[in-house]
Amino acid sequence: MRTTRLLTTTALGAALLLGCLTGPAAAGPAETGRVLVFSKTAGFRHDSIPDGIAAVQQLGATDGLTVDATEDATAFTTRNLRRYDAVVFLSTTGDVLNATQQRAFEGYIRQGGGYVGVHAAADTEYDWPFYGGLAGAWFDSHPAIQPATVVVEDHAHPSTAALPTRWERTDEWYNYRSNPRERAHVLASLDESSYTGGTMNGDHPIAWCQSYQGGRAFYTGGGHTRESYADPAFRAHLLGGLRWATGAAQADCRPENGYRRLFDGTSPAGWRQAGPGSFTLSADGTLTSSGGMGLLWYADAGFSSYSLKLDWRITGDGNSGVFVGFPPSDDPWSAVDNGYEVQIDATDVPEKTTGSVYGFQSADLAARDRALNPPGEWNTYEIRVEGERLRIWLNGVPVNDFTNTDPARSLRDGHIGIQNHGADDQVSFRDVRIKELPVRGR
Repeated sequence: MRTTRLLTTTALGAALLLGCLTGPAAAGPAETGRVLVFSKTAGFRHDSIPDGIAAVQQLGATDGLTVDATEDATAFTTRNLRRYDAVVFLSTTGDVLNATQQRAFEGYIRQGGGYVGVHAAADTEYDWPFYGGLAGAWFDSHPAIQPATVVVEDHAHPSTAALPTRWERTDEWYNYRSNPRERAHVLASLDESSYTGGTMNGDHPIAWCQSYQGGRAFYTGGGHTRESYADPAFRAHLLGGLRWATGAAQADCRPENGYRRLFDGTSPAGWRQAGPGSFTLSADGTLTSSGGMGLLWYADAGFSSYSLKLDWRITGDGNSGVFVGFPPSDDPWSAVDNGYEVQIDATDVPEKTTGSVYGFQSADLAARDRALNPPGEWNTYEIRVEGERLRIWLNGVPVNDFTNTDPARSLRDGHIGIQNHGADDQVSFRDVRIKELPVRGR
């Protein structure tokens, strides 16, 4: 399968002919990615399909993607699918692929291919278990088209990064036969109290992503109406899903359950500033550093065994870090001298760069570089502490596995904090959450 390169936001793509493919979307420079939009229907046919195809082609043209569109299932061959970074199932319905075509698509996903399912993609191939797992859930029913509130659960994913926490929109809201939360990473859910006809008992995912048998899968339940594809917010949502599925942007799409918020975007209650500088809370729920060098630490509790997750973003050649395992203190240097820092700075020496345990152990730089989003985009850390073992995931990719052997330090008990490094090092954090893990024998 062709290696995906980072997509630019200024390049133009062109759609090529393939069997029953639509005509070119636009002429432009050499492609940086290629997507196949598949919209064959063997059941209900949505009148929004042409609008959806046009929207994907327009989004591709502004993001360096060549977009082909077809309803010809003979495009699903091993050789042809190898040309594509992702395949979009755009409101497909019913049985649209034969057994040979299904095997080719399964092989494509297992070789690292991307899948984007839009709306009725969940109303497709009910007798194909592989597809059901890839889509994440199958359609069950829907009420009438009406306004509803979409609750964004993860702002770090490119499909939801630009959306408000409560996104008000009108669409046809699917109920699903099962809840994908245990298998996939839920990005957004429906507030069932905001509309009539929801049947999922208050936990109603509507957009999610997952790694699936070697490939990437993104699904959104939106997109029934023609108006959806002219809505800038929905178009941004769809483009973000495309960018993640093609590998142009990175995000943690592992299932996430059992976490509680230490900082939820509304108030830094429980946190204290140690040393100079500060963090400013913005209306979008982010904490952004100013001045320094200081530390905002969670004073309400220390932790012994846990998984800590948070989203972070730097501008330019920024510098910051996440401290763990230090005793309570209003002296920021206490964290430096007694704890460990998970570094944020992609341009320093290996043991002091993003993903490193600062000054002690470098990240796996090759894995880190593959997982890292550039300055200006959000990244997600998971920092897992169990005993004296400290492991680090960047956007869902393991990049460091460190064990403390210093008797003067211990990871078994301590506080957590985020660093404001200096006036020239701007960093933002959001969605700080934690899941406490069983404490193993000491």
